[in-house]
Amino acid sequence: METIKETLKQRGTVHGDFSDNALTSQMLKAVIRERTLTELTPVMREALDMICHKIARILSGDPTHADHWQDISGYATLVEE
Repeated sequence: METIKETLKQRGTVHGDFSDNALTSQMLKAVIRERTLTELTPVMREALDMICHKIARILSGDPTHADHWQDISGYATLVEE
């Protein structure tokens, strides 16, 4: 059975260092929060947060990992629908 440390090590190769990812993600989200976006629904806001999270993973980890890009597309599609 895989231990949590083994899982974290494996994920780190795809998603990058968690501290770097967290900093990048929070910086991106701060830009969004600084804007007055009262017209956004909760779904739109959450999708933007998740897209920021995925962008941070691209910048911190493996940018060629297709799931990052597919997830961004998926969150945008959820808003569009």
